[in-house]
Amino acid sequence: MILLVALVAGMAVSLVLARIRKQAWGFPSLRFVWLVIIAFIPQLLTVYLPATRRLIPDVWVSVGLLVSQIFLLIFCWLNRRLSGMWLLALGLGLNFLVIAVNGGFMPISPQTAGHLVSQSILQTYPLGSRFGFGKDVLLLAENTRLGWLSDRFLLPDGFPYRVAFSLGDILVSLGAFWLMVSQGKQLRSLLERKEKVDEQCKQKRSTPLYL
Repeated sequence: MILLVALVAGMAVSLVLARIRKQAWGFPSLRFVWLVIIAFIPQLLTVYLPATRRLIPDVWVSVGLLVSQIFLLIFCWLNRRLSGMWLLALGLGLNFLVIAVNGGFMPISPQTAGHLVSQSILQTYPLGSRFGFGKDVLLLAENTRLGWLSDRFLLPDGFPYRVAFSLGDILVSLGAFWLMVSQGKQLRSLLERKEKVDEQCKQKRSTPLYL
């Protein structure tokens, strides 16, 4: 959800800046987008699709989450020259690290989880169990490795959507926002480079040949 907001906000800002500066705008020229699709499939099956998420054991869910993060990191590496991609990759790397050292799930404390569901629902989840059908595992702070990287942040009161997120999620969102905002500038640079090459080719064609 936070990543989606960052992408939409980045696109909106980028469009406004492109209009003000009278620059061309287009979506980022990403390579190997199919890696993102492959990375999303495990999460689709284990988190989002009710028909499948109840059937898959938690051990396979944790493996799927780690594999998903690996594919996304590879995608970031292959597109590392784009602005914001290193920040996005750093956020993914931090999430991968904390998930890996906590058994394949993102840790969340009972105190934080209590802001997302009622106490009666929270009591149905024993410590160490998967929290709902998401990517989190319910752990006490003292039993959490790298707790400062866990899902410990909440949106301010008053937001209709309740969600917990990590430092890695924040960096991923900032990287995605930066990527979208800088797209107009990158596209202008590519167009200027193309115009320069076209001008050089034109000059070569117009240069007379002396025998």
